[in-house]
Amino acid sequence: MTKLDTLQAALESVLAGRIQHLKREHGELTLTVASPDYLAVATMLRDHPQLRFEQLVDLCGMDYSAWKNEPQQGLRFAAVSHLLSVQHNWRLRVKVYCPDDELPIVASVTPIWNSANWFEREAFDLFGIIFEGHLDLRRILTDYGFIGHPFRKDFPVSGDVEMRYDPESKRVIYQPVSIEPREITPRIVREENYGGLH
Repeated sequence: MTKLDTLQAALESVLAGRIQHLKREHGELTLTVASPDYLAVATMLRDHPQLRFEQLVDLCGMDYSAWKNEPQQGLRFAAVSHLLSVQHNWRLRVKVYCPDDELPIVASVTPIWNSANWFEREAFDLFGIIFEGHLDLRRILTDYGFIGHPFRKDFPVSGDVEMRYDPESKRVIYQPVSIEPREITPRIVREENYGGLH
């Protein structure tokens, strides 16, 4: 029995009816859980002696609209976490979908893994996912006056305003975009001996 088999058996035993989907691909396990079960499952993943995922290594937001250039199937937004068990030397990806596409909300796991703090702020800032129970959920990468969430697939490629420091007024000012939009077409190299290859 491989380490991945042991982990899969432990997950199926400990989490039983709380597993929505357990996918095994490329030597990795991805566990999908329902939003109402997310906090309870995260606690079990950390505390159960058969699992012991002491560390949250990463958490990110996902926008599944037009995933793989195909029309959206199911819910649009998800939070994806990567966990590490130092004790058992194994990893797990945990995925939870936000039940409402218009107002994406899932529970915050910062009470379980405090390393989730800035990761959840980043997912909020870039995708607009609200982490219920997060004590300081505010933007972390974009400007305080920024409108929208730039990693959403429907976010416009170019904006209407730009900001710059104005030395005369000694402050940052906003003004209409001064750069003309342009389309860049990549140059295609079709030389037979390009790069010395024959």
